[in-house]
Amino acid sequence: MKTNLLDLDASALVEFFAGIGEKPYRARQVLRWVHQAGETDFSQMTDLSRRLREKLSARAVIEVPHSVSAPHGGDGTRKWLLSVGGGNAIETVFIPERTRGTLCISSQAGCALECAFCATGRQGFNRNLTTAEIVGQLWWAVRVLSSEPHKARLGEPDKARPVSNVVMMGMGEPLANFTNVVRAMHIMLDDNAYGLSRRRLTLSTAGIVPAIDRLREECPVALAVSLHAPNDALRDVLVPINRKYPLRQLLAACRRYVDASLGDEMVTSKWQRKGAPRDFVTFEYIMLDGVNDSPLHARELVALTRDVPCKFNLIPFNAFPDSGFARSPDSRIRAFQEVLANAGFVTTVRRTRGGDIDGACGQLAGRVHDRRTRRAGHSTIRVRSAEGRRL
Repeated sequence: MKTNLLDLDASALVEFFAGIGEKPYRARQVLRWVHQAGETDFSQMTDLSRRLREKLSARAVIEVPHSVSAPHGGDGTRKWLLSVGGGNAIETVFIPERTRGTLCISSQAGCALECAFCATGRQGFNRNLTTAEIVGQLWWAVRVLSSEPHKARLGEPDKARPVSNVVMMGMGEPLANFTNVVRAMHIMLDDNAYGLSRRRLTLSTAGIVPAIDRLREECPVALAVSLHAPNDALRDVLVPINRKYPLRQLLAACRRYVDASLGDEMVTSKWQRKGAPRDFVTFEYIMLDGVNDSPLHARELVALTRDVPCKFNLIPFNAFPDSGFARSPDSRIRAFQEVLANAGFVTTVRRTRGGDIDGACGQLAGRVHDRRTRRAGHSTIRVRSAEGRRL
């Protein structure tokens, strides 16, 4: 079977080339061709010898997910439905703004965590995405956006760098696919590939505590945590993984993560090359009418997070069929925000983008063949990493 080079970060590419009798610098060359030039044809990699190009054609391939559909939103948002085989398709969303272009990337075909308010969780779970399928979403978006005329009226960034920020906030729980996600993020950070900084690469998690600690050690990037409730009783219902890793454990992991980014050791060690991630955690909080949006909930949230360097991003709920929830009124969202702001927390309200193409937060559903046996009223919260280790 041929090796898909899109699955390999720099260190793995060095090993691959060593295995075929080639020098380590070939890894840098191929990374640039694949990720910066968007090239998939070895015969076009003109600074490689003909012998090496023939060797690569015989032993390797560059395969990316292919597009099934690509709707455009009225606000400039783009969404790609990408096939990953087996009848499964994932969704990737590009959000253009005046000073940046943000790509929201999926990490799994479906999701096993079954958060009550999320369309992806309602579809069930099929499998983890490979590194190639994860980084391939960025590869695809950069190639498509770079080939199009500049659209100043949509506020898209410069054509030479259409994607300036990446958020691992699409379909799936990134930390439940730890190895493949981290390898993909190493490629995104690599200067020979996409050259993102740690502050422009954000991973969002529902709160798998051991994996947050591993992320701190192996690939620290900006961290966002899907909080959504100020107490365990409510979060157990909205975010079932809370039953395994309750708020006390989750917030302790967040403090450890931030403490590491502030520590002196990071200046001279593994974080130096691409800088430190942000020195705070972003807590994402979806606003559900009559569920978690009262001033009392806001005051509970203040007390809960006072010892964690953080900011809040309030997310108006985006409806999907049979969700069972409604969006909080704007007046209640403003009142909630005021409580947090008066307590000294930086608090933003996420502007809904891509709602007309079901590309907004919580609406991504793709197409998933659920392999699990699902029982009404039962939520499975056993989570395994890509290498099969229980988290």
